[in-house]
Amino acid sequence: MSQSNTTDVTAYMQAVGKQARAASRVLAAANTGDKNSALMAIHDVLKEAKSDILAANKIDMDNGQSNDLEAALLDRLALNDARFDGMLQGLKDVASLPDPIGEVTDMTYQPSGIHLGKMRVPLGVVGMIYESRPNVTLEAASLALKSGNAIILRGGSEAFESNQAIAKCILEGLQKVGLSEHSVQVLQTTDRAAVGELITMTDYVDVIVPRGGKGLIERISVMLVFLSSSI
Repeated sequence: MSQSNTTDVTAYMQAVGKQARAASRVLAAANTGDKNSALMAIHDVLKEAKSDILAANKIDMDNGQSNDLEAALLDRLALNDARFDGMLQGLKDVASLPDPIGEVTDMTYQPSGIHLGKMRVPLGVVGMIYESRPNVTLEAASLALKSGNAIILRGGSEAFESNQAIAKCILEGLQKVGLSEHSVQVLQTTDRAAVGELITMTDYVDVIVPRGGKGLIERISVMLVFLSSSI
């Protein structure tokens, strides 16, 4: 895919959206065991791929230093043994959580005999935009899987190599347990046009989550206002 061609980016994002929507329907019906098996399969693949992920992270770190990335951002970008172990533990922690899907709360009984309550169901497809920290890729993916949602992830360009290495592990883990490989999609482009596509794909994406500092959230909010006024 040409990262400089807007038509290519649009076509790519539409394909990603369609795949995510199809995967979300499968995930919504997945049972707790299937979801936990996927999380632990990803854990095992990630553990085996540690050297590859750290090597990818070194490329990002070298590029960041060459591009005079701020020290604070470099620190967020860096993966070391402790952070890598934290990523592995995070997958175990999410797998051990109660499954939120199907939980019923606020049950009330009406005079007519009808029982009313709130049941937790998957959102569908989540689009998430974030910066710097490659461990967020895994955190977001694991929480989405546990809650039965497909997710499209757009990390910062400074963590591109790290995120792609982690995405490869997620894909392999999903394939091992037979869940759709499109349940978690990490965008394979750094083109900023992809962000504009992601936040306006209302046919495929049910909610957008910007995770980061005030600056990121303000930029996404401004883009949403501008794009909605242009439609």
